Amino acid sequence: MPVTGTGTARLEKTLTRPLSGGELEELTALGVLSGNGRLQPAPPAPGPGSPGSPIEKHAIRAGSVLNEAYDYEKPSSFTRGIRFDLGDKTLLLISGTASINDAGETIHAGDFRAQLWRTYRNIAALLESEGATWHDIVRTTCYLRDIERDYKDFNEVRTAFFDWLGLDPLPASTGIQARLCREDLLVEIEAIAVVPRGGRR
Repeated sequence: MPVTGTGTARLEKTLTRPLSGGELEELTALGVLSGNGRLQPAPPAPGPGSPGSPIEKHAIRAGSVLNEAYDYEKPSSFTRGIRFDLGDKTLLLISGTASINDAGETIHAGDFRAQLWRTYRNIAALLESEGATWHDIVRTTCYLRDIERDYKDFNEVRTAFFDWLGLDPLPASTGIQARLCREDLLVEIEAIAVVPRGGRR
């Protein structure tokens, strides 16, 4: 069923394919579609200072080593990281990061250890863009395509890197086996860092 009305071109394109009864129900309940199936304008975001106004957020970028997800031929709807202030601290949430270069290409295909080092390099660049370092990381979540095969190498490289950095205490961390978004990616890491408001510039 074609959907008409206002909204972004991407959403309009998504909604032009046939929708299941469940999709129609959920899109209507969410307010994306009216009761007659027309695309509705998005609700306005709360303004600054209004009750329930969102925390001011800023995207984190490191274009010299890592492209933006929406730059892919088939764009992905996430930013490489997000920064927001909470009192006198700034929280940095680094999205899942892998062995990707500034053109969005996987590098070091088939070489787990090299991919892990590149992943650490990409995260370091994202942190640096916000005046932070690995010393500000409080948590990592590490996704390995084959945890049984690669965990020994993962732990050896991670331990060596963190020891070289002199991290103490070590960040909290979880290791998970997961199917990653590309077949040639072997590891992906997301991270949370906390720094003094304004960073360490």
